[in-house]
Amino acid sequence: MSKTTTTSKTAKPPEPLRPMTDEEVMAAALDDPDAQPLTADDFKRMKRVARAKIIRQALGLTQQEFAARFRIPLGTLRDWEQGAAEPDAAANAYLHVIARNPQAVTDALASHHGPAD
Repeated sequence: MSKTTTTSKTAKPPEPLRPMTDEEVMAAALDDPDAQPLTADDFKRMKRVARAKIIRQALGLTQQEFAARFRIPLGTLRDWEQGAAEPDAAANAYLHVIARNPQAVTDALASHHGPAD
């Protein structure tokens, strides 16, 4: 037997530190003023953060920098971030690639200087 292996001399499972029923756990959670469940009104007030904005902020770029680096019209980026427009399927795929490997996208765009071949 390995020196780090331990064996139990009893087959009895360990006792929980503080045995509580599911109902007691829920009651305790509801009593905590800092951990209240969200209500339907809470969800109505919450705004979804646009994926483009999350990616841009994760890269530490301003809107202008992100738009220029990835050749996205600034107005389009602003519309996406403000929820005035949604990226289409191709733009969503492009944002996915930017999120996965922004340097590869930057490199690919830097190597192409003219109109499409």
